[in-house]
Amino acid sequence: MYKNLINVALFSTMLSLSADAFSRVELQKAKQNALTEESSEAEWDVLNPPFNLNEVTINTDETTWSSLDVSPNGEKFVFDMLGDLYVSSIGGGEATSLTQDFAWNIQPTFSPDGKKIAFISDRGGMSNVWVMNSDGSNLVQVTKEKNNLIHSPKWSPDGQYIVANKGIMSSRSIPAGEIWLYHHSGGDGMVLKKRVHGNPDQKNIADPAFSPDGKYLYYTQDVSPGSTFDYNRDPLKSIFAITRYDMNTGEEERYISGTGGAVVPTPSPDGKQIAFIRRVKEKTGLFVKDIATGVESLLYLKLERDMQEGFGSEGYFPYFDWMPNSKRIVFWTGGKFHSIDVKTQAVKDIPVSVKATVKYADAVRFDVDVAPEKFAVKMARWAQKSPNGQNIVFQALGKLYIKEIKSGKVKRLTRQNDHDEYYPRYSHDGKKIVFTTWNDKDLGSVRTVSASGRSEKVISKEPGHFIEPSFSTDDKLITYNKKTGGYLLAPEYSVEPGIYTATVKGEKHRRVAKNGSAPHFAGDNSRVYFTESVSGSDYPEQQLVSVDLNGEDKREHLYGGDKIAEYRLSPDKKWIAFVYQYKAYVAPFTEIGQKQDIGPKSTTIPIKQLSDRAGEYLTWRSDSQAISWYHAATYYERELKEAFAFVPGAAEDLPDPVTEGMSLSFEQKTDKPSGYKALVGGTVVTMRDANNQQEIIEDAVVVIKDNKIVEVGKRADITIPNNALKIDTTGKTILPGLIDAHAHGSQGSNEIIPEQNWNMYSALAFGVTTIHDPSNDTSEIFAASELQKAGKRVAPRTYSTGTIIYGAEALGYKAIINSYEDALTHLRRLKDAGAISVKSYNQPRRDQRQQILAAARELNLMVVPEGGGKYQQNISMLVDGHTGLEHSLPIARGYQDLTALWVETEFGYTPTFVVSYGGLMGEEYWYDRTEVWKNERLLRYTPSFLLDRRAIRRPTAPDNQYNHVFVAQYAKTLRDKGVSVHIGAHGQREGLAAHWELWLMTQGGFTPWEALRGGTIDGATHLGMGKQLGSIEAGKLADMMIIDGDVLTDIRRSEYVTYTVINGRIYDAATMNEVGSKTKRPAFFFENNNTLFMPEATQQSIQQKSEKHHWVH
Repeated sequence: MYKNLINVALFSTMLSLSADAFSRVELQKAKQNALTEESSEAEWDVLNPPFNLNEVTINTDETTWSSLDVSPNGEKFVFDMLGDLYVSSIGGGEATSLTQDFAWNIQPTFSPDGKKIAFISDRGGMSNVWVMNSDGSNLVQVTKEKNNLIHSPKWSPDGQYIVANKGIMSSRSIPAGEIWLYHHSGGDGMVLKKRVHGNPDQKNIADPAFSPDGKYLYYTQDVSPGSTFDYNRDPLKSIFAITRYDMNTGEEERYISGTGGAVVPTPSPDGKQIAFIRRVKEKTGLFVKDIATGVESLLYLKLERDMQEGFGSEGYFPYFDWMPNSKRIVFWTGGKFHSIDVKTQAVKDIPVSVKATVKYADAVRFDVDVAPEKFAVKMARWAQKSPNGQNIVFQALGKLYIKEIKSGKVKRLTRQNDHDEYYPRYSHDGKKIVFTTWNDKDLGSVRTVSASGRSEKVISKEPGHFIEPSFSTDDKLITYNKKTGGYLLAPEYSVEPGIYTATVKGEKHRRVAKNGSAPHFAGDNSRVYFTESVSGSDYPEQQLVSVDLNGEDKREHLYGGDKIAEYRLSPDKKWIAFVYQYKAYVAPFTEIGQKQDIGPKSTTIPIKQLSDRAGEYLTWRSDSQAISWYHAATYYERELKEAFAFVPGAAEDLPDPVTEGMSLSFEQKTDKPSGYKALVGGTVVTMRDANNQQEIIEDAVVVIKDNKIVEVGKRADITIPNNALKIDTTGKTILPGLIDAHAHGSQGSNEIIPEQNWNMYSALAFGVTTIHDPSNDTSEIFAASELQKAGKRVAPRTYSTGTIIYGAEALGYKAIINSYEDALTHLRRLKDAGAISVKSYNQPRRDQRQQILAAARELNLMVVPEGGGKYQQNISMLVDGHTGLEHSLPIARGYQDLTALWVETEFGYTPTFVVSYGGLMGEEYWYDRTEVWKNERLLRYTPSFLLDRRAIRRPTAPDNQYNHVFVAQYAKTLRDKGVSVHIGAHGQREGLAAHWELWLMTQGGFTPWEALRGGTIDGATHLGMGKQLGSIEAGKLADMMIIDGDVLTDIRRSEYVTYTVINGRIYDAATMNEVGSKTKRPAFFFENNNTLFMPEATQQSIQQKSEKHHWVH
């Protein structure tokens, strides 16, 4: 096991070091080195991860979201708190711990004889059912799930079986529940209630409980229409009902339903009543149903808000229980335990105190150098070696480059600067390169150019949106993919998209397929091969198909399921290369008249893995004897004789998959203006030392030199350089630029980065100067980031995780992690591309999440996990040392225990108030309460056709229905104790939503200054940028927003940004023209209502992209 392996390595290391020298840092390094060296076959021990653990002692009489169960004799009850189990006398007092380790243990339940306790624990790596003696001894694992989440165990009345909920993720990481029955001694279990809609189902079934005679099983079931989970559902419209299942016949009937729904069925021991939870207006109530009469009665209407509007994979309310005499119910709410007399409805408090020792790891966080003088280009895309082996062509910073292999020199291929260049490919004779172009005004084209960069020729007949060109093997034909615009790119010439062929002279163009990707020729060039989606499959899947040159005689060749993202036949059509789980593979190919399954585990033909780390843009050498690929700024290649022993010339011992390649990176100067500027006369809210003071300077001057602030102070104390550009800011408030710690939004279209991204302009116009996007297309966002850094794009400073490390079934972005080495591979590929952080997104197992954290510590990456609406999992991520939580806790509030733990850590909180899990979201509030579609600034930078359909017709609800207020209130509690809380607008409304975040914070009790702190220095510090960003003080980068009015008095003034300063450049927010520059911003394609539509194909594409990256809620 990893634990033992690491201990051996640590002991050896300790012997060679003195006690004084063996510091905490060295201990960390020793653990990490031991981890790196050991085999991936070793078992990971979540109780003893290879990073340091701290301890905090918590004394509390409050607990958060505690499930409980009463012993059969009624003398005590067991409950969970902060991942451990405790037992208390039924009258209260000091609780005794049953578990006290680093596992996360929840949802305990006594066996019918009271001798055993079943519970959920991740001590084996995954949430499973465990059983222990009632004194906490003799822990035994019952279920052994590796991929599906197990929750909510309940014993059968005879004590022989345990029923539980199994949450299964499909193409979306929201688990759909099934009800399974397990023997207490183990086994694979038996399914009692399957998902209603099969594999793609996203609707939950949860909270199982037996009737006391064992005849029936009750459970909560999502009975809303369709198979897809939707946000902002109304529980008053009956999302959930309680179903009764006959254990003898298998018959089901809807047993409790109606307005407010019904969840968490809890039968009484005498079998005469069943307690359950229901929503009543904005409140959650405890009800009982008389089984004989069917009468449903309200007992108590002051419960904590239930989870009916959330995901519910951990249950829809903390579990409660009856006393053995069926006269009282014991329950948790409001941080305390209570019991209620069912007949009189009299409530008694059960005062419980807990002394807990909780282990936690330090949060992973590293400093980010925001503005180095130079940066290494990491996005060298579409790399391919010339057929003569002398050069490599690739694209970076919007242009094509050639690297001379012998000299290592990198130079531009062409000399033009009228358009950007994309998707280069050599002809097979090496004399030409085909590529596509883009210009926001003139659109794009397909072109060829000589390998020396001369004799450029336009192949396409008309402008358009072109990608993926490729030569036929005889270099007489070209195939390319025509796409549509209308979102980021102008929509003109978007008709008849699809795959085309053309003569190399551009004389004849023919559409051969309406859909598909990666078109190419092979063999005798009589057919075009391409990748297409498989229709009717449960998950997104792709296959290799072909058509003849007339677009007819379609044939299906290879099927790779939902893990193969790219196929490429060799020029001689004898080999197939493909990308599976980000890595490149190769196999022999022959046609057999029918579709063949293919994948790394296929045994029908020999298959070899080519790349160890990553692979994309597969390219064959002209002689079909070598395959190349690239990732980030590295080019890789492998000869077939190095992959297969039967290929002529193969060595006796074949090498391992390729780990090393050729770097294509080169240094680029970071953009930096020159000269002095001065902001004169405004009120400066510095955010300097913001944890200890609220520094506000009236009638102030801020002096900027180049891209940095050099002086800040009162006008009388500052000497403004004579040659400074002066901006009068009298009557205005000057603040640090907003840092959107959880931003989203498209940075490109099919890898084409627009010259002007209206989304980014809108963000800047609202004062957002830095974005951190925790889910985006890896190559698009890092290409856009480098263009911004080089001064070739106007945009906020752009940082990202790249594509998420996804735990669900999703083509092209699921990340399979079964070892530390797997995690290290995924994190390396993202860091290579430019990531400063990674998003661990609902990886189901805790060992997977810990492995990601261990790899992040090795690679100096932050880890910002998806909250996923799972409270228990969220807090386990806190103690494991994640950088912070993305999205809100799904519960209405935390209590003393949780707060005491959280403040001991450096676990940041980005609740995304506009997308707050657990209830109606903050974004809906602003559509409800304001006329967003009339916002003049928003309309200036955002297409009205996108705004109108979302903002004009909108639902309304009372204030008490909105969840963001509760989220903000607890965030305020945390921030007052020192926890870092930041804004995260989630891309919900371009730039404006960052201000919605500020305003929503004040609704939860933050003062305007405190909210603005959350929008500036807190976010900067959280992301490791606090030394350069987030406050207005000498030496920091000049990123600021100048607001018209006193935002400290009226937070709603924050959106009235007059000027945005980024990197020392000042922009007039009304026009986004740079102040002091004669160059004016070109008009957007939709400006002045020039465009009021978006092609259907583009609508579908952006919807799919938004769903893929989880931008929509």
